[in-house]
Formats: sequence, C-alpha cells, structure tokens
Amino acid sequence: MYVLDSSAFIHDFHTTEQTATIPLVREELEDESAYRYDAMEGSGMHIHIPNDDTTEKVQRAARESGDLDVLSDTDVRLVAASFELDGTLVTDDYAMQNVAEKLNVDVEVIAREGIDEQRRWQYQCQGCGREFDEQKDRCPICGSELARKNPS
Repeated sequence: MYVLDSSAFIHDFHTTEQTATIPLVREELEDESAYRYDAMEGSGMHIHIPNDDTTEKVQRAARESGDLDVLSDTDVRLVAASFELDGTLVTDDYAMQNVAEKLNVDVEVIAREGIDEQRRWQYQCQGCGREFDEQKDRCPICGSELARKNPS
C-alpha cells in the first residue's frame, strides 16, 4: 500500500497499488491537486487516522534525528500512518524520508532523488560557534540562536 503525501497529488502520482493518506493532506492542497485527492478518495483511497501512540513514536524518532523542528503535524502523522499500515511512504520531503528510514518505513520519491543516508543533525551557535547534538532554544554559553547544521 502506498501512503501519499501532498507531493503525490501535486505531481499527479499514479499507481495500480492500493493507496492511503490522512485527512490533513487535503487541507494542504489547492486547485487540480485538491481535485485529484477528491477523485482518489471517491475511487477507494483509504483515509487513515494514526493513533496517538504511533504519532508520539514518530515524534521521538524525529527528535532523535534532529528533524522534528522542520516537520509539520501533517508530516509526522503521514509517517505514523505509513508505519501503522506497513505501507510505502510516497514523498519528496527529505526530513520525512530521514525519519521514515529511522523507523524502517519504505519510501518512494516522486520528483526528486531520495536521501542517500540517514542523518542525525547537529546544531551550531550563531554567536560563539559551539556545536550541540540537541536542539535548544538558545546557546547555554552565550545566549545566541542555534542553527541546524549538516553533520557531514
């Protein structure tokens, strides 16, 4: 089963496999992509609402990988739905791919290349330059903002 992110509707993704998504995806769509969603729902696409325990599990995994701050509630719930349905997540979002890989959820990309490796982000102070493994509101040393940094 394919679990579809909004990018699947935007890029007119086609498959003969069963499909599913979550209600929040519909809210992100406009114009033709919204019509595609409605048409697929009318032709049997499963609308799934993941349970809170699974959603929390995805949030924990995203926090560990450093992706939580860039994932929307819709993104988290899509990964959770894919996990619960043992489905393949269809998305172009790199952060979603990173968290899905951490949870052993299969991913298929549409318009971009997929991720090459799973990443655990680091954070660097914009003032003093110190690096941290965890996201903080401010640097505990100098009080400046932290920015997400590619660990490689």
